[in-house]
Amino acid sequence: MNAVMRHRRHPLALVVVLLAALLAAGLAYAAVAPTRAEASPAWGEDEIALGQELFVANCATCHGLDGAGGYEGADGNVAGPSLIGVGAASVDFQVGTGRMPAQASGPQVPKRGPQYTPEQTRALAAYVATAFGAGPAIPEAQYLDPENGDVAEGAELFRVNCAMCHNFAGSGGALTEGKYAPGLEGVEPVHVYEAMVTGPQSMPVFSDQTLDPQQKNDIIAYLDYLDTTPSPGGLSLGSFGPVGDGLFVWVVGMTALVACAIWLGAKAR
Repeated sequence: MNAVMRHRRHPLALVVVLLAALLAAGLAYAAVAPTRAEASPAWGEDEIALGQELFVANCATCHGLDGAGGYEGADGNVAGPSLIGVGAASVDFQVGTGRMPAQASGPQVPKRGPQYTPEQTRALAAYVATAFGAGPAIPEAQYLDPENGDVAEGAELFRVNCAMCHNFAGSGGALTEGKYAPGLEGVEPVHVYEAMVTGPQSMPVFSDQTLDPQQKNDIIAYLDYLDTTPSPGGLSLGSFGPVGDGLFVWVVGMTALVACAIWLGAKAR
C-alpha cells in the first residue's frame, strides 16, 4: 500500500489508470455484447472451386477478377461495386433474389427470378466470402422461423425502423432519384434477414447492435403475419394507406353518388 501511495503522483500514473479503465470497459462490453446470428462457414473445396468458376465466367466482367469493382460510367453508375468484405449473406441475397447478375445499370436493380440454382448460389457465396474477405454470413435457421418470433414486438420494431420506406404493411414505396423500397410480400425470411445485415442499395445496415438477432426474427414473424392473415377491413386496396383509400372513395364513391343523383332526377321527371 505504501508503495502505491508513493507512486500516485508519478507523471504516468494517470495514463496507467486510463489504460486500466479502457481495458475493463472493453472486457465488460465483450461480456454483454449481443452474439451474431451467423452460421459457421462450412465451405467445401469443391464448392469454392465451383464458385470461382461461376464468378470468373459471369461476375468478373463487372466486379473484376480481384473483386475490387469496375469503372464508373458517364451516368455516374458503377459497372460493378467492390465485393471486398461483403460476405456470404450479401451474395446469397443479391443472387438468390435474382438482382444479380443485373441486366442493366440504373438507379436500382430490380428483383427478378433467380438465375442460379441454390447450390450455385451457395457456391458463389462460398467463393466470395473466402477469396475477398469475410463479412456477414448467412444467418442461422433458428432466427428465420416465424414461430420463434414475437409478432407484436416485430410490428413495433417494423413501424419504428422500416415503415417510413417500406410502408406500414410492407407494400413498398418511392424514394428519391428513381429509387424505391420494394414490397416485402412473399419475401423469403432468409432474404429479409440478409437485407437487414447487409443493407442492399439504399437500405441502411441494421447490425446486431441496432437490432439483435431475436429482434430481426420478430420482424420476420410480423411480415409472415401480414402474408398469412387476411385484411381485417376486407378489401386491402394494396395496403397503400390513406392515399389509395382516398382515391378509391373519390373514384368509386363519387361516381356512385353522381349516378344515383342522375337516376333520381330522371325518375322525378
